[in-house]
Amino acid sequence: MTDGNVVNGTVEAGFDSVREEFAAAAASEGVGGLSAQLVAYHHGRPVVDLWCGPEVTGDSLLGIYSAGKGAAHLVVATLVQDGVLDLDQRVCHYWPEFAVHGKDDLSLRELMSHRSGLVGADGGFTVAQLADDHVVAQRLGAQRPYWRPGSTFGYHALVIAALTGEVVRRATGKTIGEHFTERIRVPHGVDLYFGLPEDKEHLFLSAEPPVQTPERLAAATAALTPPNSINGIAFNRNHPDNPPVWQLPNIAVVRRMGPASFGAVASARGLARMYAVAIGAVCGAAPLLTPDTAATFGQIQSTGHDMVLRQHKSFAVGFHATSEVYPVLAQGAFGHSGAGGQQAFADPRNGLAYAYSRRRTPHPAAPAPENDRIIARLVQSAQRFD
Repeated sequence: MTDGNVVNGTVEAGFDSVREEFAAAAASEGVGGLSAQLVAYHHGRPVVDLWCGPEVTGDSLLGIYSAGKGAAHLVVATLVQDGVLDLDQRVCHYWPEFAVHGKDDLSLRELMSHRSGLVGADGGFTVAQLADDHVVAQRLGAQRPYWRPGSTFGYHALVIAALTGEVVRRATGKTIGEHFTERIRVPHGVDLYFGLPEDKEHLFLSAEPPVQTPERLAAATAALTPPNSINGIAFNRNHPDNPPVWQLPNIAVVRRMGPASFGAVASARGLARMYAVAIGAVCGAAPLLTPDTAATFGQIQSTGHDMVLRQHKSFAVGFHATSEVYPVLAQGAFGHSGAGGQQAFADPRNGLAYAYSRRRTPHPAAPAPENDRIIARLVQSAQRFD
């Protein structure tokens, strides 16, 4: 156990500047210090394994919010690679009830690229409903979309992996979580869970809210759109009992059910290892994805004005186009951030896998700004070896 300024763990020779940048982030965090984990692989070899903060160890499990979407859609990538799913097949081929209200021609590729218009539900969901991916999928599959499917895009923040997960369930008879356990978590030792087992609860550290000042609170309140706006619906603010996003990992039903869009729990070790085994040989095991599959899922599908977030965004197939967020990365990098400051990705061209997770949500909720500096140091260090 450490305070918020002491960095623990190891880095390989040549990656010392990554540790220095992480330490600088810890020193500058302010009230409460930084509680975070940072792990990176280079060509399948772990080169950074760091953590800091009270109660935090390298084995601690944190809620990872939307970073779990990357794990969910890695499952889809393996099923496409196996020929079980086809990105250009219509969703209703797998899920016949989906073909209502103008959704009959939507492809799996378009669904995964946040183009379905099913960002939420009229009236919203209770927390228990939102935590159950099958309940969410049933309701949204029968619903009219909020824009013409395929015509534009907007971040399906709390529901995208319930929708893609229903396609997986219809095609295979198994959930995304079951596939992840069988194909990725157990054989590759990936410390990430869709539904946290009771015997792992002692490793879970509850999420902490952002530090609020009167100025921050006023700015956040001013930025809120009405509950029945596209943004409000997408973040379930149109339900009267909707909790703040930062609280979601702390809710028992969310941890137990593990909704694939926002409810996964993991260590940074688990997230980084997942992306490392996705693109490279780790401990002698063949990569999960072929170069062609990795390129397909890293290819930009939707870019421009996001209807939900109301800002410029770029999505690949189920993943963020991460090199558009961090231009220091090579083209084709793919991964997913989380609202608690998480960032995790694979950069196949640079042979990098990266994961950063923190306990206290930054303000505003977004990939924490220290990622920009840490990732830049990581790439600089890796390129000296290539």
